[in-house]
Amino acid sequence: MDAAIKYEERSPDLILLLVTLVLVTIGTAMIYSSSSIIALEKFGDSRFFIKKQIVFVFLGMVVMVLMTKIPYEHLKKLAYPGLLLAIILLSLLLIPGLGLKRGGATRWLNVGGISFQVTEMVKIAVVLFLSHFLARKATQLKDFRRGVVFPLFVTLLMISLILLQPDFGAAVIVFTIFLFMLCIAGARIRHMLMLLLMFIPAGVILILLKGYRMARLTAFLDPWKDAHNTGFQIIQSLLSFGSGGAFGVGIGDGVQKLFYLPEPHTDFILSIIAEESGFIGVTIVIVMFALFALRGLMISIKAPDFFGTLLAAGLTLVITIQAFINIAGVMGLIPLKGLVLPFLSYGGTAFMMSMISVGILLNISSQAK
Repeated sequence: MDAAIKYEERSPDLILLLVTLVLVTIGTAMIYSSSSIIALEKFGDSRFFIKKQIVFVFLGMVVMVLMTKIPYEHLKKLAYPGLLLAIILLSLLLIPGLGLKRGGATRWLNVGGISFQVTEMVKIAVVLFLSHFLARKATQLKDFRRGVVFPLFVTLLMISLILLQPDFGAAVIVFTIFLFMLCIAGARIRHMLMLLLMFIPAGVILILLKGYRMARLTAFLDPWKDAHNTGFQIIQSLLSFGSGGAFGVGIGDGVQKLFYLPEPHTDFILSIIAEESGFIGVTIVIVMFALFALRGLMISIKAPDFFGTLLAAGLTLVITIQAFINIAGVMGLIPLKGLVLPFLSYGGTAFMMSMISVGILLNISSQAK
């Protein structure tokens, strides 16, 4: 630590904490509203999903508080072990019996009867590694070979393993985070443009090679062309937004969750919010995520050291990019991608990783120069 700079404790960012609690509260209420009928049909218990989610919320709160108590500087020691663990977990997905195939992709790892989504953990591991490496190599980032090649290789390795699942959306998110963090760290613009120009053709080829990816693209451009197949999900989502109006039909009174929208408590929970609480409810959610992004950015700017700056920026990006993709997708602004909405959608792995991220952000915000 630089002796010329004094560091002192201060209160964690209460606005970020309040925003998180508001989103978690909205999500918990809407998970019950959107999942009760499906839970009753599948499991004979209308509270099946909400009971599990309440457990996730409790554990998430505990982990968040724990992360506020552990000085974020100690996380540097986990940068390389976390990266190695991420590679191992992604590799284990390829082993039959360990990797669980759902929705045409093997994204869940089953260990000891407990299943979790590996890519959610990988995103945090990549952010932690990049924060540590780029902070140490900040003076060498202008040199592509010395400062960029190694983190690029690691990122491409992660992306390659993710694409084997396959999970094109997560691969795009990881590469986007890599570029943003390079930019924040001070890499040359021409190097980032070169990487972007290389990635775009590769992305186009990957889309063309898989028929279902092209189907998603064509469904986005004209969902009514195949309304009963590829366009069904986005049409039902748009109907939810349209029927909600300004104030919604009332919490619990929506009809799109009655087996019209697939997975209304996960990928399409914002559509249920739109139908039941209307424009007002959707606006509140979007404003909350905008505030989250703003506070995360402020924490990054005010961080005591460059590692804290990069770590706060990266964790904020993970949550806000995923939120943007989910919100824009269910609104029909971009092609649909099977991503949950942070803090709101049902699910243990994504929720826990989001709460860990908030805990780290609160920890960074409690330090000041």
